Amino acid sequence: MKRVLITGANSYVGTNVEKWLMKEPENFYVENLDMRDPNWKNFDFSKFDVVFHVAGIAHVSTKKSMKDLYFKVNRDLTIETAIKAKESGVKQFIFMSSMIVYNSKETRITKDTKPNPDNFYGLSKLQAEEGILPLQSETFNVVVLRPPMIYGPGSKGNFPKLIKLAKKTPIFPNISNKRSMLYIDNLSESIKTIIKKSHSGTFYPQNQEYSCTTEIVRLLSITFNRRIFFTRVTNLLIRALRSHVSTINKLFSDSYYDHELSRDILKCSTITLNDSISLLNNHE
Repeated sequence: MKRVLITGANSYVGTNVEKWLMKEPENFYVENLDMRDPNWKNFDFSKFDVVFHVAGIAHVSTKKSMKDLYFKVNRDLTIETAIKAKESGVKQFIFMSSMIVYNSKETRITKDTKPNPDNFYGLSKLQAEEGILPLQSETFNVVVLRPPMIYGPGSKGNFPKLIKLAKKTPIFPNISNKRSMLYIDNLSESIKTIIKKSHSGTFYPQNQEYSCTTEIVRLLSITFNRRIFFTRVTNLLIRALRSHVSTINKLFSDSYYDHELSRDILKCSTITLNDSISLLNNHE
């Protein structure tokens, strides 16, 4: 029996991971802790084997007024929580970092690609990693997760916007790109495996197959029984604008992890892109 504390109540990832683990009540006991309540510092961590830290500011902002808050929550709170976990005798600390610790201009990320974030969110996550990794010891395993875009029923961010677009647009660009993505159940299974095997180190969970934005919209059109016309007419314009317009860059650029980075955890991602789109439709 692994006793797991999820630090960060009501988060999308935390809630889904808790539900996933509780499918095996004989193997996992799960509680969550609201880190917005300052009394969390008095909470007894010692009865847990694992702390899964998901508390943080998730949405990227370039406003300078947000800078201090990003570092206070994403970096300082993470390090403080990890230190408390170690001092309490917790055996494993899992931190939800992000692919955004790499520069947004990186298209293919390999083992040789160095983190180089270009916003406060990415930098705060990277500095949190740097603050907790030295805590690794024979009795305290530190895990850093750097997932790409996470999607699933009820998810927030760019993927729901793409779903809304697929439900409305009669036309969409037919352009090839390659992106790493991660269905929420694949992430949850990866975390379950990391906990069961008491892993340490940095992990890059992703779906087994790369995604193409046009292919995703095509699958969505089939799922929602909509006819969308795909055209290459706008491809030259899109390629010209990718490096200048962030929305177009997110939709149509390449951004993926080399599969070699994920080889230790890739087999946990058993749900295919096609199946995940179908599962999304069941929750619409």
